[in-house]
Amino acid sequence: MGRSRRTIPEELLLLALDPTTGTTAQPQSLDLGLAGAQLVELALAGRIAPDGDRIAVVMPRPTGDPTLDSALELLRRRGSPVRAVHWIGGPRLGLRQIYLAHLERCGMVHAVAGQMCGVLPTTRYQATDTAISRDIKNRLDSAIRTGVPPDPRTAALAALAHAVGLGKHLYPGNEGRSSRSRLRDLIRHDPMGGLVAHAVMDVQNGVAVQPRRSQQAAGVPLQPGPQAGRGSMAHTSVH
Repeated sequence: MGRSRRTIPEELLLLALDPTTGTTAQPQSLDLGLAGAQLVELALAGRIAPDGDRIAVVMPRPTGDPTLDSALELLRRRGSPVRAVHWIGGPRLGLRQIYLAHLERCGMVHAVAGQMCGVLPTTRYQATDTAISRDIKNRLDSAIRTGVPPDPRTAALAALAHAVGLGKHLYPGNEGRSSRSRLRDLIRHDPMGGLVAHAVMDVQNGVAVQPRRSQQAAGVPLQPGPQAGRGSMAHTSVH
């Protein structure tokens, strides 16, 4: 898998990173979203495929991305398809920090050390080139504005952004209400993104779901979970 293109986990994290404060929006739900974004990226690379509400490995060959390949190997070791909600709800300790460190190595962000309450050490991450983040958001803006079906990567990114509650971060206030609604609606353009987005929200809601039809097919709109709706900002701490 070539590294000339940013992965969906990287883009989701850059979308969540506040350019002014260096903190990430929706940190708790974002961790779930990053795990889901890995699944979408692996699906786009042809390594996994949806099997109902489960994820099946169809090609175990490594992608060349160490973080994605670690997830792929864990899925392969399961031996049988795993439910997306169980995978996303599993322990993902340090996943956000892994991707922040990767973005720093790639020169997309730089770390700024600080303290919380004058005692606890923290690290904030400032984008080194805000044009990259603008380019990512412009893709979402274009899909929202034109109504033209987006490419699968953009559709999946939109689904994950909605699922983790980034809508109010990207399109704040009453003036952003219609954009947030259209962001949610973009989910219909990517089945894998839809499956993963539902799983992210189910985990947030504490729902042990049974195999079911897609909510889109049933005409039920996506709603972000309670964590995703809070819109809080949090520091990324380094211990």
